[in-house]
Amino acid sequence: MEGYRGPQACKIVGISYRQLDYWTRTGLVTPSINDAHGSGTQRVYSFNDLLQLKVIKSLLEAGASLQKIRQAIDYVRTSLAGDWSEVTLVTDGEGVYACTSEAEIIDLLRSGQGVLGAVVNVDRIKQQLTGDLRQLRPGAAAEGYGGSVAGSRPGSGVRRAPHGA
Repeated sequence: MEGYRGPQACKIVGISYRQLDYWTRTGLVTPSINDAHGSGTQRVYSFNDLLQLKVIKSLLEAGASLQKIRQAIDYVRTSLAGDWSEVTLVTDGEGVYACTSEAEIIDLLRSGQGVLGAVVNVDRIKQQLTGDLRQLRPGAAAEGYGGSVAGSRPGSGVRRAPHGA
């Protein structure tokens, strides 16, 4: 399994090391390959960890609070068995919702509905991350990047939905 050290993960995802360190220390993201255990050891993150980091960043950019993102991430880990490619996360800046099918929206924070402001397509972010990693290491096997992904398209993975939709 291929791993990414903290500074490399930050560069790939587009966050600061300070953000990564805080999110890791507070348990928002846990390095799957190796957690730091004292002086001289480094955290090593997996492809799935990078995917979670990019999702968190996208939700923050869409206006969701870190507290609500934390609740959403916990929900996906426990209720959806952590299968990030099977969910689309949606935020209106106040709530965070999980869409597990075209017809289903699950309110992650409370019962009710809101006007959706941004859609974070996790599968699209996964495709983009896979493409970014292939550009960094063109000779590496596709399995090292979470499987073969065809049709990677540019874009942020965040799509704004019209208010009142």
